[in-house]
Formats: sequence, structure tokens, C-alpha cells
Amino acid sequence: MGQMTKTVRGGDDVRLTCFDHGGDEGAGPGRPVLLLHGLAGHAAEWDPLVRLLRPAHRVVAYDARGHGASERRPADVSRAAHVRDVVAVAEHLALDRPVLVGQSLGGHTAMLAAAAHPELFSALVLIEAGPKGPNPELPARIGGWLDSWPLPFASIEAATAFFGGGPAGRAWAAGLAEHPDGLRPRVDREVMVACVAENARRSFWEEWSRVRCPTLVVRGESGWMPEAEATEMRVRRAGTELRVISSAAHDVHLDRPEALHEAIEAFLRHTHSGTRMLQKPDHMP
Repeated sequence: MGQMTKTVRGGDDVRLTCFDHGGDEGAGPGRPVLLLHGLAGHAAEWDPLVRLLRPAHRVVAYDARGHGASERRPADVSRAAHVRDVVAVAEHLALDRPVLVGQSLGGHTAMLAAAAHPELFSALVLIEAGPKGPNPELPARIGGWLDSWPLPFASIEAATAFFGGGPAGRAWAAGLAEHPDGLRPRVDREVMVACVAENARRSFWEEWSRVRCPTLVVRGESGWMPEAEATEMRVRRAGTELRVISSAAHDVHLDRPEALHEAIEAFLRHTHSGTRMLQKPDHMP
């Protein structure tokens, strides 16, 4: 895929590992795309979507602070720190008004970045992500989920099965690191819990109202994002497009990458031409 690994320093000099698909060999004619993964995830989970986007776009993904190959224990994991990282990556790699695509907490970061820096981004795709809150039980739920991992995993196969099997299970297993006693996560529990601290305390509807670029909100048919939240987002920002991907859960980009790709490209075609799609459900087999 013409991938190059690059190191970028975030707003407070935190080391970020980026994966640039096409930046040094000539990208397609479409707008650059910047991909933001979710909590406890990693950039490589975007690979199925990257393969589909790459012919038409320069595509960049990076491991968020505290994740993957980026700095594991940064002092600051606030929402603002994550937004500064988005800006640092876009500016360091000279991405010209990229399309921001984020899933789950990565989508939340993308939304905040678009709100704070409307001049930097041309469009926004939020996958299972929105401004709803507060969610006071979230830190305990995240901590409990991480505590439930039977560490160390004896094998990739065992980890894949634990994470539910299929493409999503394989992607989560691929994010683990090899240790002498088995496979362990490349994230720290305390850092992950701290990453969601602000979401536990408040909502982000005010930030949502400040987003100016065209936005597509994508939900998985059996995902975690409430339909009411997505509907409220469209009510508060007229023109927001909604799409439901059938046979997909929270990890839409892993469950149905082809359907997600189709939704993104259709959205970008219509935003480029200045027209809008009528909302319709996804009926792809």
C-alpha cells in the first residue's frame, strides 16, 4: 500500500507514530483522509478501509497518544491534548484540509478538532461517535472491561476468540504485543480510564454546534450509538447526513469496511458537488 512510518511530535512534544499511505509516491486525486481510531485501539485496524480508500486518496492513520507505538504514558490525555495531536499530524504531514474520519473516541476527537479548527478540515465522518453526555459510569465500565482481559493471552488465536472472532477479533488481537509470557496490551489501564474522564463529566453539544464542515454520522445497525443521539445531531445542525450500516456493530470499519467505504465516497462526492443525499438505510448484502 506504499505505507511509510513517520514520527510526529504532538502539541506537548508527545511522540506519535503515523502511517502515511501514499504521501511519498503520489496519491489519488481525492482529498487526503486522516483516520482516528478508538479507545484502546491502534492505527492498523484501519487497514481494510485504507486499502479501499488508497486508490483515490492519500490516507494517514496514527496511533493516538497512549496507544500502540506512540508514547505509552503521556502526562496529558485530555480531550484538548488529543485535538492538538490531530492538528500536529495534519500540519507536519502537510495535509491540505483533510477529511477527518474517526471511530468511537477517535470520532469524538475528530469532532472536537473540526469544531476548534474549522479552517483546517474539509469534511467530517463520525463512526459510532457523538457529543452525548455526561456518562458518569464510563470510567468504571472501561476499567472493568480492561480488567476482564485474561492476560497474558497464550496465542493470537486465543485473543481473537476472546475479542469475538471475525475481522474485529483479529484486529483487536493484532494490537497486542509479544512478551515472554504471552501477548499483552500496548495500552495501560489507568491511561485508558483517564482518556474518558471528561466524557464522564459533561456533554459536548456546544462543540458540536461549532462544527462548520459537512458531516456524515455513521451508526452500526447493532452498534452502541443511540439512534436518538444521531437524530439530535441532525436536528441541531441541519444538513448533517446520517447512515446506518447493516450487519455492523460498534466496529463498523472492521465489520463492514466495503459498506463504510461506499458511504464515505458517496458523501464526499455530494459534498464536493454541493448537493446532499437523501438519507436511506444501507441494504447491501
